[in-house]
Amino acid sequence: MWDLPTRLFHWLLAIAVIGLVVTGQIGGNWMDWHFRLGYCVLTLLLFRLVWGFVGGHWSRFANFFYSPRTIWRYMRGQGTTEQGVGHNPLGFLSVLGLLGVTLLQVASGLFSDDEIATTGPLSKFASGEWVSRASDYHTEVGKIVLLALFVLHIAAIVFYRIKRGQNLVSPMLNGDKQTPTGMPSARDDWTSRCMALLVFVLCAASVTALLAWAA
Repeated sequence: MWDLPTRLFHWLLAIAVIGLVVTGQIGGNWMDWHFRLGYCVLTLLLFRLVWGFVGGHWSRFANFFYSPRTIWRYMRGQGTTEQGVGHNPLGFLSVLGLLGVTLLQVASGLFSDDEIATTGPLSKFASGEWVSRASDYHTEVGKIVLLALFVLHIAAIVFYRIKRGQNLVSPMLNGDKQTPTGMPSARDDWTSRCMALLVFVLCAASVTALLAWAA
């Protein structure tokens, strides 16, 4: 169901965000790794945005973008069978929130300045007021919101496992899930994977070019 590029993105993002939190808390010389992990996260997010348009069936935004009315009906127990195959309407909100908040956290880090030893590569292109706002958001509000969303994400996985008997982790590990007949499968052949690698390389090159331009 989930193609390999989407699964790799999911786990690499989780590992990188954990690394960002740890290195940010330790500080000191670990801030070099904090920035490196931030650039990795930015690359991963750019990849996912592109892959959301050209990836496998269940990875495309068009196949799990739900209207407020559909989300409300799902919450009232009026969802359809297909909505339980990929990201359901609540999963859509989770993905939207995590991607948006993580991207905002990385962006604010690029413009942050602790006025001691750590300066974001794009801070020199913004006014002092905006740099101050970005720094405050990155170190306080943004970090708390991001951690809260990750905890909520894990809590939802536990809820579906215990209350609804659905294992959401296994499909994200091996890509397989029992689905009703007639449901389309994810495109996950070597052509698709090579295309994903090309997209990732281009995203990494874009981030590298941005940093070189800002140097």
